[in-house]
Amino acid sequence: MIILEENEISIRQLRPEDATLLLKWLSDPMVLEYYEGRDHPHDMALINKHFYENREGITSCIIKYKGKEIGYIQFYLIDEEEKEIYGYEEFDGKIYGMDQFIGEVEFWNQGIGSRVIKDMLSYLITNKVAKKIVMDPQTWNTRALRVYEKNGFTKKKLLVQHEWHEGELRDCWLMEYEVNQ
Repeated sequence: MIILEENEISIRQLRPEDATLLLKWLSDPMVLEYYEGRDHPHDMALINKHFYENREGITSCIIKYKGKEIGYIQFYLIDEEEKEIYGYEEFDGKIYGMDQFIGEVEFWNQGIGSRVIKDMLSYLITNKVAKKIVMDPQTWNTRALRVYEKNGFTKKKLLVQHEWHEGELRDCWLMEYEVNQ
């Protein structure tokens, strides 16, 4: 099912046959440096566990650019535990989380990721009535931070030792996009 189509970008729901794409991307050290860690290459069992099993409430998608599958994006309503960690216990609007990566490295640094973020924000606001959208990139990932800030996200909270990456717990930024009323 197509989630959205804007110009040369489309986002469709993940299919079983996409496992081979995910395996290719998540065994590439260049991709793993930013997503999951180079010490954590995926095999097909790990792909199935992380992307196909127990995914209730998570919409997993493939990003296509000019008809070619180039990456992955997922979105989900954040749960009560995440609301507590992020400091949103009192917020009663819908808060969506997003995670994404471009797996085809030849498409990096061309503004495609920024366009994907912009299109997904629009989709979540219009179709899912999101009031906030959050992400938690690692603090050292300046390229991702620039893309998110360029698209209206702001750093809200430092999440100390929040994510395991390449043998250590890394700090992350809680980044928020707040929908103007």
